[in-house]
Amino acid sequence: MAQITLKSLAHSYSPNPSGPEDYAIREMEHVWHQGGAYALLGPSGCGKSTLLNIISGLLTPSDGEVLFDDQVMNELPPEERNIAQVFQFPVVYDTMTVYNNLAFPLRNVGTPEAKVRERVAEVADVLELTSLLKRKARNLTADEKQKVSMGRGLVRDDVSAILFDEPLTVIDPQLKWKLRRKLKEIHERFNITMIYVTHDQLEASTFADKIAVMYEGQVVQFGTPRELFEVPAHTFVGYFIGSPGMNLMEVVRTEAGVRTGSIDLVLPAEWRDAIHQSPSHNIKLGIRPEFVEVLSAPADDAYPIEIENVQDLGTYRIVSFSFAGVAFRARVGEDHQLAGRKAFVRFPEARLNLYIDEFRVEVGQ
Repeated sequence: MAQITLKSLAHSYSPNPSGPEDYAIREMEHVWHQGGAYALLGPSGCGKSTLLNIISGLLTPSDGEVLFDDQVMNELPPEERNIAQVFQFPVVYDTMTVYNNLAFPLRNVGTPEAKVRERVAEVADVLELTSLLKRKARNLTADEKQKVSMGRGLVRDDVSAILFDEPLTVIDPQLKWKLRRKLKEIHERFNITMIYVTHDQLEASTFADKIAVMYEGQVVQFGTPRELFEVPAHTFVGYFIGSPGMNLMEVVRTEAGVRTGSIDLVLPAEWRDAIHQSPSHNIKLGIRPEFVEVLSAPADDAYPIEIENVQDLGTYRIVSFSFAGVAFRARVGEDHQLAGRKAFVRFPEARLNLYIDEFRVEVGQ
């Protein structure tokens, strides 16, 4: 196992990059600590797979260094990095049995056959492949082949890290949750550094202790699932994490304070000061639907709204309304009383977030 450090790392597929927009990975510093379970989360095209392939050695970065512990790995090919990688689609030998597929990585490094039998049996048991060990891989379903492919990545216990590149894409939805839990159990059992690439926030939260959220080639936040939800460090994190995502409103300065659309906002003095002191014009306030308070009666710090739609989702309801011309959502309990279409909303200061140039700013710190 190893600590993986990305030092001043950047990568462009262009031979002559002229600006940040030409980089698939913008310059970053990042550390994956030894023995951690991490997820690399973001939408398609944000640079997740590029970053994973740089770590594994399938790509050489344009700039910066990849270090395993204190050793620079840039010039080492994948086979010398002692990395196991599980890809989006199964990588198995169809003519081999499941047993020989799982044994191959161990035999390839000269592992004694007794140890091979022990490890294959252990991994097969964890992934529920024991009954299939004598079957040829070509006779397996896509789900079973991907489980074998995952087992090939997990079978060696001497690797520096295991990298998973969206490994559950071909897995039946009903099995995905079960396999995510299996991977978590394997990590806890073997304490191997694991980095799991996905665009699915549920997969990331189920598997990882910490999640790196990527957006436009940058890691915009690195934290626990709870930190990403409660304190989104970037507007994209607020939008991407949660269902529905964070409500965001653009604000402008006025002589009297702060306004969004035609609505003058009631904000504490330190919030107004932080907004007025910033030279930027890219200023937003954000609040998650879970924290928007929907009231049936007016209050000093509440704003009148007209409810447009209510979705009943069983244990909770999603209230849709327009605020300063922007579509907003509030999540309320199933027993929350809504008296007609007229209502009032409050944005508690403790749950409100200030973003300047898309990044969160601490107020009053």
